[in-house]
Amino acid sequence: MKGSGLPLCLLSAVFYLFWTPSARLKTLNLGSCVITASLQAIRSGFLEIQDGVLSKDEIIDLRILRKTQPLQDMKPRGQFCLLRHILRLYLDRVFKNQTPDHCILQKISGLASSFLTIKKDLWLCHAHVTCPCGEEVMEKHSQLMSHFEELQPQTAMVKALGELDILLSWMEEMD
Repeated sequence: MKGSGLPLCLLSAVFYLFWTPSARLKTLNLGSCVITASLQAIRSGFLEIQDGVLSKDEIIDLRILRKTQPLQDMKPRGQFCLLRHILRLYLDRVFKNQTPDHCILQKISGLASSFLTIKKDLWLCHAHVTCPCGEEVMEKHSQLMSHFEELQPQTAMVKALGELDILLSWMEEMD
């Protein structure tokens, strides 16, 4: 009879997953593409490493992600395209080779996993509804990349990681 607790445990886990309040999930409405992401979990992971990251950010007069140029200033299709580019930047260049600190590296790995899930959902949507990025998106992406590339690689990674709160705020404000 020892094994009889397993089905009850599995049933409880499934019940918990289905009845957990959906307030933890955010629906990102990007035109014809609607995805759901756990921005609260990403923000929680960011907050756990924020102090350590921000203490390494020595350049306070430069922002890669400008608070004055949020994604909300764009049409949903533009938001979709720019978000894809920003996620690619974070996954390909920011989250890689961050720190030798195992604890922080583990948190960054969790953030990267969350971003990868969002990127996968965007990719799936893009596969069904192909939308070319417009001139405005490409200009904003070029500006973002020029700010990133004018810094030394390690400095740029620290700066971008420290600005995750800006990206998360943009995503939280998407309707």
